Amino acid sequence: MDTQKQSRRLLSLDALRGFDMFFIMGGASLFVALATLCPTPFFQAIAEQMHHVEWNGLTHHDTIFPLFLFIAGISFPFSLAKQRERGKTEGEIYRKIVRRGLTLVLLGFVYNGLLHFDFEHQRYASVLGRIGLAWMFGALLFVRTRVLTRVWITAAILVGYWLLLAFVPAPDAQGAGVFTMEGSFVGYVDRLLLPGRLHKTIHDPEGILSTLPAIATALLGMFTGEFVKWQRKGLTDRKKVGWMVLAGAVLLGVGLLWSLCFPINKNLWTSSFVCVVGAYSVWMFALFFYVVDVLNFRKWTLFFAVIGMNSITIYLAQEFVNFAFTADALFGGIVGGMPEAARPLAETVAYIAVCWGFLYFLYRQRIFLKV
Repeated sequence: MDTQKQSRRLLSLDALRGFDMFFIMGGASLFVALATLCPTPFFQAIAEQMHHVEWNGLTHHDTIFPLFLFIAGISFPFSLAKQRERGKTEGEIYRKIVRRGLTLVLLGFVYNGLLHFDFEHQRYASVLGRIGLAWMFGALLFVRTRVLTRVWITAAILVGYWLLLAFVPAPDAQGAGVFTMEGSFVGYVDRLLLPGRLHKTIHDPEGILSTLPAIATALLGMFTGEFVKWQRKGLTDRKKVGWMVLAGAVLLGVGLLWSLCFPINKNLWTSSFVCVVGAYSVWMFALFFYVVDVLNFRKWTLFFAVIGMNSITIYLAQEFVNFAFTADALFGGIVGGMPEAARPLAETVAYIAVCWGFLYFLYRQRIFLKV
């Protein structure tokens, strides 16, 4: 890819972000409805991947959040380069990073019901807050440090987090294992320091301490973006894809080996989880980058790009706009006339269509929510 191409927005990144958010926008329900309508082993196996695991383990649904954070990391080296080309000072860049991170934290508060003013029962930890803080600290490190330094910092975060959880049980654990909800130091810190309501009563999956390894997830994305942006003689885009595939294999191997003593766990955002989902994330980006930006197969991306370019919009809008009501008003008659077994699938398709139509209108009007 030449320098001119590199300066453009990566369509593969928008498409991958949209693919990821599609499952939040009804895609998961779509596959569950398909399995209900066609209860074959294939569809049932896919449907089983559309739910979070209770504690240890991993399903596709557990990859959605970290992949989004990873993608946010990929974008940053390109964004930083554009800011510097426009003559932004380091102070301006730092302020923008902090403002974006804290804005996402605030939006997370609002998403969780801040405007109800029930501060005692308000949940302060959030998905958007986790993205904001992890990305913010990762971006500050990216601006301030060299590549090798960031590699060591990432390794130190992951190893240090493992040692902390393995050897420091919750003081109120009462014999529970250190990697359990009751016995983990992560949950103890949340119970001690987080005000309001915890998502799982005694533990919050987006709590304080588990933000540390999430910074590593953001940094892995930034390493990937920096590598794709890198210009070196003989390093073609096809070779970059090959190196990303290899990097994913290394991450997967490390993560699986690590899981033998540090379980893969999204709730704790364990170091093994970071590595395994990092492998999935870099492989997914390599696939989209190869198909869209290397082979230049682009026409199919519109559906996902429309979602990806307003991903925060649709995440927030689903909380505040009753798309299901609109879908029923527009398609309720058609759905009601279908066989009962097909109605869940038809309802889900109608819901997705309304959400996508809303985003397509914004896309056509060039309206994008930028935080």
